[in-house]
Amino acid sequence: MGTNVTLTVDGDRAYVALDRPDKHNGLTIEMLRELVRLAGVIARRTDIRVVILSGNGPSFSSGLDIAKAMGNPLDVLRAFVPLPWRGTNVFQEACWAWRRLPQPVIAVVHGRCYGGGLQLALAADFRFVTPDSEFSVMEAKHGLIPDMTGAATLSRLVGIDQALLLTMTADPVDAAYAERIGLVTEVSADPRAAAEKLADRIAARPAHAVAAAKKLFDRTWQASVRRTLSIERATQLPLIVRQALNRGSNSH
Repeated sequence: MGTNVTLTVDGDRAYVALDRPDKHNGLTIEMLRELVRLAGVIARRTDIRVVILSGNGPSFSSGLDIAKAMGNPLDVLRAFVPLPWRGTNVFQEACWAWRRLPQPVIAVVHGRCYGGGLQLALAADFRFVTPDSEFSVMEAKHGLIPDMTGAATLSRLVGIDQALLLTMTADPVDAAYAERIGLVTEVSADPRAAAEKLADRIAARPAHAVAAAKKLFDRTWQASVRRTLSIERATQLPLIVRQALNRGSNSH
């Protein structure tokens, strides 16, 4: 469909791949919408037991392609408005849709995993990564905060000091550090093989029990996601406006 996201189903596995390798899988608005659509397709497939999410080319994802997105600011604004029946906008749903799935999602990460790409990986249930992977909550470099469900996922994985350190500095961290603070599940020389082995173990259990376990922890783990995502949007909006105004004044 030309959206740079692919879905392949093989047996009880769904393989979703970001496919914009020449741009290190920099995310476009079209890719975000396709991620939402594909999650909906998978949710309706009872034959799919596990989802494996990856990126083609040299990196998992370098994050949102801001230059391309800002080429159509009206589309960005439309994508930022939340859908009332979901409580998420397109940016957020592109990540949180994978948490909504009854099937477990395993992210296989290599190379850069920055910004929106990191938030997508964090929205998976498990993250298997190569030793040379690099992670960054890089929104602060652009005067922004993570607003693709990052506040919700970081709060479930790492302590508040680590979440603030990653977010305020936007410094990249290596795989060993990410594993040590709980940002990733496992560092592996072959994360794809590790993901497949875990998928085999999960698929051997009753589907309804696996889905129930995922739903149980999602509903009970810390604060309300809806409230967190609402706060996330409210915090980000004035930052986006500030950036837009600065861009406008610098262009004169």
